[in-house]
Amino acid sequence: MDGLFIDDISMRFDLPDGGHVQALKNVTLDIKSGELMSVLGPSGCGKTTLLNIVAGFLAPTEGQIVLNGHKVEGPDPERGMVFQQGALFEWMNVRDNVSFGPRMKGAQKSAYTEKVDHLLEIVGLQDFKEKAIYELSGGMQQRVALARCLANDPDVILMDEPLGALDALTREKMQSLVLDLWKDTGKTIILITHSVEEALLLGERLLVMAPRPGRVHKEYRLPFADLGVGQDLREVKKHKDYNTTREEILSMIWNMEEEIMGRAEESA
Repeated sequence: MDGLFIDDISMRFDLPDGGHVQALKNVTLDIKSGELMSVLGPSGCGKTTLLNIVAGFLAPTEGQIVLNGHKVEGPDPERGMVFQQGALFEWMNVRDNVSFGPRMKGAQKSAYTEKVDHLLEIVGLQDFKEKAIYELSGGMQQRVALARCLANDPDVILMDEPLGALDALTREKMQSLVLDLWKDTGKTIILITHSVEEALLLGERLLVMAPRPGRVHKEYRLPFADLGVGQDLREVKKHKDYNTTREEILSMIWNMEEEIMGRAEESA
């Protein structure tokens, strides 16, 4: 059974004072193989917690994650993670960072060298193989992180606000790269973002989560990701439904943020 099934996931964090925080409540999602999902929501709605559970970094309080018919019980190369900061190995050059996964699996150099070089060509870093990480810009470092993730050939790529720290122009270029990689590789991708515009562009499925306890509030199925493959994303933003959907989601999240602030004032 292909695909990722998030089966009635709840997550509660117990506090030292005897209290607890209910981060997620009864989240169920059926994500087909090759789908691209973006996840939005106000701060504290459990977006990153959900991603960490799918990655296997956290065990849920209730429910389970099932990938391709088997239960997820911990981290595994079948699920790759790209973080907000690249989490790269500063003491290694670009090529060694990208080849890290295959080397840790015990692969022979002859088996992964061509693949690594191909990935570096795809992300536009073929001329930077021997460069140290600190010599690269933020956008280039995120390209290395993407290539390193793909080198493990994961079934699912999890992206936690991977473009948030980039300047506007670099971010747009990276958004285009993500779309191209999604279409070329057929990977399942789940991307967390705080940007409504980015969620619209990078989500054929867009999930809006409600504030704590985190839960599914509304889901959209959108044409913009497919339209953006190989196209100027600024042209995609001119689509007749883009601004309408953008304003609807912005209002939705704004209302949630006001609700959170109201709760905080009542408890103060």
